[in-house]
This record gives sequence, C-alpha cells and structure tokens, in this order.
Amino acid sequence: MSAPVTGRRGGPATKRPAVARRGGPGWFKRVGWRHVVGVVGVAFALFPILFVLSAALNPRGTLSSTSAVPTGASAENLLNLLRTTSFGRWYVNSVLIAALSAAASVFLSTLAAYAFSRLRFAGRRVGLLSLLLIQMFPQFLAIVAIFLMLTTITDYWPGIGFNTPWAVVLLYLGGALGVNTWLMKGFFDTVPRELDESATMDGATHTQVFFRIILPLVAPILAVTGLLAFIGTINEFLIANVFLTDGSSKTLAVGLYSLIAGERNNNFGMFCAGSLLTAIPTVVVFQLLQRYIVSGLTAGAVKG
Repeated sequence: MSAPVTGRRGGPATKRPAVARRGGPGWFKRVGWRHVVGVVGVAFALFPILFVLSAALNPRGTLSSTSAVPTGASAENLLNLLRTTSFGRWYVNSVLIAALSAAASVFLSTLAAYAFSRLRFAGRRVGLLSLLLIQMFPQFLAIVAIFLMLTTITDYWPGIGFNTPWAVVLLYLGGALGVNTWLMKGFFDTVPRELDESATMDGATHTQVFFRIILPLVAPILAVTGLLAFIGTINEFLIANVFLTDGSSKTLAVGLYSLIAGERNNNFGMFCAGSLLTAIPTVVVFQLLQRYIVSGLTAGAVKG
C-alpha cells in the first residue's frame, strides 16, 4: 500500500481552495472591475487628445465641423498657423522663458534649501514659515503693484520692462522660490550629515561640499523641481498676458489665445494644431529627466 500523503510537518495534507478561473463569477468581483475602471480612465484621458488631434487635422478648421473621430486629414491648419501668425516667435519666446525660469528657480531654490537644511542661523525658522505663508496668497493678487513697478522700470531700463522676456522671468522667479525651497529642503534633510562632516574635516568648504557632494545626491529632486517649474511656466497665461502685449513678444499661451479670442469657430483648427506643437518641449524635457525622476520617486536620496 502506498504511504499516505502528508504535509510539510508530517500531518495530513489539506486541499487548497480552488482559485476561481479567469472569466468566472469570482474573477470579476476580485479583479475584473479594476480592468473596467482602468479602461474607463484611459478612455476619459484620451478623449480630449483625440478631439484636439481631430480638430487639428480637420480640413475646414472650424469648431462646428469637428468631431471626435476625424473625417479627413490635412495639414492646412498647421500651414496657416505658420504663415499667418508669429507662431515661430511665440515658440521661441516660450521655450526661452520657461528654460531660463526653470533653471534660475532651481538654482536659487537649491541654495536656499541647502542653507535652511545645513546651516543654523538667526531667523531660520521665521524664514521657513514666511516662505510657507507667502504661498497662501496667489501672485496675481499683487498684479497691480507689479504693473506699477514695471511701468517705472520700463522708463529707466527698457531692456527689462514691458514686452521683454527678462521681466517675465523675474516675475516667475518670485512665485516659485517658496514651494521649490520647501520641497528641496525636505529632500536635503534625508542626506546624511556625516558626509558634510567628513568633507569638512578633510578641508572642504561649504561651497565645495554643496557642489561636489550634495548636488550629485539630490539630482532626483532637482529634476522633479525643474520639470514642474518648466511645465508651470510654459503653460502660464495670466501674468504673460498682462506684461507681454506686443505681437512678437507673446508666449504660446498668449498667442494661441489671441487666435480664438475673437473668432473661435474659424481659427479652432489652427489653435489645436498649435496646442499639439506646444506639448513637444514638455515631452522632450520629461524624456531627458525621466531617469532622475524615476529614481527620485522610487529610491529617494541616500539614507543613513
């Protein structure tokens, strides 16, 4: 006679409950509803993109003749956008302002975050709380005061006044330092202080510790902050619409809005074609920083 089947510890083996087969009544209750939710979410996210793409390819280029499923394909809207508008100039202005604002805000925020995280000085706690409280008030609340200040600046230094990218860059820097500093400060706190102390004992200065030791370790948060600053700047409309009124100094957001401000139905195809091209810089920046972003979200900084 064959020996009885026993478990790992010598006892009688117990039968495991049969797993519900794929497609059975138990499968939908446990897993199937997640697939339904996922499909609905993907469809909800792709519908606006499909509609914009359909409008950009619509030969008529009007809002009333656009449907979710394109009925034809033509590059007429793109050609009209490049021929009849200053789209190329708007594109250069937006990329230039966004790149300069993102780079400057990341650099200044990194300096401030390093000081708040590593140094101990009078007013440190008050400074952190002040940065946090200032973020409670939107920058647009001070638009009248900023307008008056920039009017005076334009009279004395036209190079950084109205209709110049440098003026907008300075305005964007003031609104981004608070949030970026707090984000980076929390990331800096996770870097072991023993690294700073070891480098200081070897004769390194704060500047050398900052550039040679700390910055390589906090590259993920630099990438995340830079990407958020770039996206927020290239899509910003309110401030750019107030201080950039000349046709050649407009950004993409302001220039594309001018196409549909008066004749929304006629220029809708051109507007959608420009919107698709506007997404290219953001996608390129995301692809360049993807490695750092993924490592920052998964591993974070060096733990002790």
